[in-house]
Amino acid sequence: MAFADLTNDFVFRRIFATHPDILRGLLNDLLDRQGEQAIDAIEYLPSEQLPLAVGAKLSILDVRCKDRAGTTFVVEMQLIHHPGFVNRVVYNACKAYVGQLKAGKWYDTLSDVVAISICDFEIWPDAAQEAQGLAPVPMLSRWNMAERGSGNAGLLQVQYAFLELPKLPERKPDTGASRWAWLFVHAPELTEVPADLPAVYRDALALANKATFTQEELDAYEKVRDEIQQVLAIAEARWAEGQAAGEASGFVKGESAGFVKGETAGFVKGKAAAVLAILAARNIPVGIEARARIEACEDQLTLDQCIARATTATSAEEIVALASARRSRD
Repeated sequence: MAFADLTNDFVFRRIFATHPDILRGLLNDLLDRQGEQAIDAIEYLPSEQLPLAVGAKLSILDVRCKDRAGTTFVVEMQLIHHPGFVNRVVYNACKAYVGQLKAGKWYDTLSDVVAISICDFEIWPDAAQEAQGLAPVPMLSRWNMAERGSGNAGLLQVQYAFLELPKLPERKPDTGASRWAWLFVHAPELTEVPADLPAVYRDALALANKATFTQEELDAYEKVRDEIQQVLAIAEARWAEGQAAGEASGFVKGESAGFVKGETAGFVKGKAAAVLAILAARNIPVGIEARARIEACEDQLTLDQCIARATTATSAEEIVALASARRSRD
């Protein structure tokens, strides 16, 4: 018996985008919803991603749903850690919140939004936290606005949860969240379903059993897997190249201001290169003029948005329009 990788776009959708009971189990575990607070039913909402198809693509994949109370949940699987990632999560969550308000409606019609990001990388590494004199961030972290003095967490309209898979402990998983993390990390290594695994996790694992895939589904899974490996390799190489270029340019200046300028230029160059690398890996043609306009964008936040859009865009023109929007506003 062989199991597919649950972080693969195709498999993630196969499990969580079509089986509400499994998605509901994931939500309750990651948000610690128990008893009267447990989510008992969900309704799928349109996703911002393209429909599930053979040979999907590497994407910032999300599955959206809402519960009986009207709370919207956005569950995201993210494989590439690029600067601005957390900013993008906040931006998209707030966008989902304000997007509910229709013309002529009152603000009290807005419902809560919870953004859940499952990340195949560390956002807050322990070493970095320690270096700054900060407490370590656990594998599963939950965030919302709180009053600074009292700690009163009264502003719960937009909430966040992050599951950092590399922080999975070596010990046997003993919580719902750690069981999910364990499946995301170790499913491809399994040869059978663990006998002590509770039902909802067994159901998820059963859907990742390659023996249940049609040949078309196997081809789709393998295509997405190859795209993931290719984009990760290219993006990592281009990003490192951009950082190195920035540092070199800064040191040549010989002044702290020059270094900052060079470092920023390197980050910009690396982000633009990452956009082009993702488009290339997805076989989306980029003409000379389009390439020049993407590389001419110097705003890092806009480039972060371009990186996200590049994973789902159907043409380079979509990226050019986004990259050009900032210059038009300026």
